[in-house]
Amino acid sequence: MNPVPLWPFTLYAIAVIIVAAVMVGASYMLGQRHRDSDMEEPYESGILATGSARMRFDIKFYMIAMFFIIFDLESVFIFAWSVSLFENGWPGYIGMAVFISVLLAMLVYLWRIGALEWGPRKRKTAALGER
Repeated sequence: MNPVPLWPFTLYAIAVIIVAAVMVGASYMLGQRHRDSDMEEPYESGILATGSARMRFDIKFYMIAMFFIIFDLESVFIFAWSVSLFENGWPGYIGMAVFISVLLAMLVYLWRIGALEWGPRKRKTAALGER
């Protein structure tokens, strides 16, 4: 068994470090050096910032974002399954049916507990006769 020589990897790592250092150094040397008051202001999509950046947002923003990421990731699994549909056969079909049914059950659960509601919470009455 011959050991693998490490000199190509070492040479490559040194070359990467040199190229990165040259790029950072060149941008520092060739870059503009003016300081305007407008350069210090934050600028987001053509809208000037107002107020503090430390605003508190309602947790529903984060919950909806988390639900979107979870369901979006699941759509990647479904797409990968659809590409290999004929290779997987019936066992793959049954597995994906179970997977989609769990997703639907999770969506119904989130809907029932009110995690997807944006409006003000409705108060539930204590008895059926009250209105």
